[in-house]
Amino acid sequence: MAELSTLARPYARAAFEYARDSQQLPVWAQQLSTAAAVAADQRLKQVLSDPALTAEQQAKTLSDVCGDALGAHVRNFIGVLAVNKRLSLLPEIYSLFAQYKANQEKTVDVEVISAFDLADATRDKLAAVLGKKLEREVKVRTSTDRNLLGGVLIRAGDLVIDGSIRGRLNKLAAAMNS
Repeated sequence: MAELSTLARPYARAAFEYARDSQQLPVWAQQLSTAAAVAADQRLKQVLSDPALTAEQQAKTLSDVCGDALGAHVRNFIGVLAVNKRLSLLPEIYSLFAQYKANQEKTVDVEVISAFDLADATRDKLAAVLGKKLEREVKVRTSTDRNLLGGVLIRAGDLVIDGSIRGRLNKLAAAMNS
């Protein structure tokens, strides 16, 4: 994955800077998301990697599949990717673009996994506390995992806070075995 990130980073940075400077971050994010999802489709991957197609044909195929969801600037961007044989990087480019956008907007997506459904008030309080700690606006997505036994598991990018009973029991077992 590190190699893909290294290859995708300059394209993601260029797209982000262009979108930011033209005040089109949400538009570009949506359009890149669509293009990345289409490019990640296994059937389209085969078409896009077909050596019999020229770069222009590959870019046109991807743009045609996306239809009206892509604007002219994103279509041009896809053309540049095709010429440089980087269409397969679109999912990684979008992922990096989304990170740059979140950093710019001072937001973070947080996943909260709990053993039981969280009440709205609890979720809101948790978002407020995490927002202060991370110094960002927090967008919380919740899910349940009955295997946790109790507590919560919080994922915010690379940060993982394991406050679950299962996690505590695993730490206790590791401490006792060492």
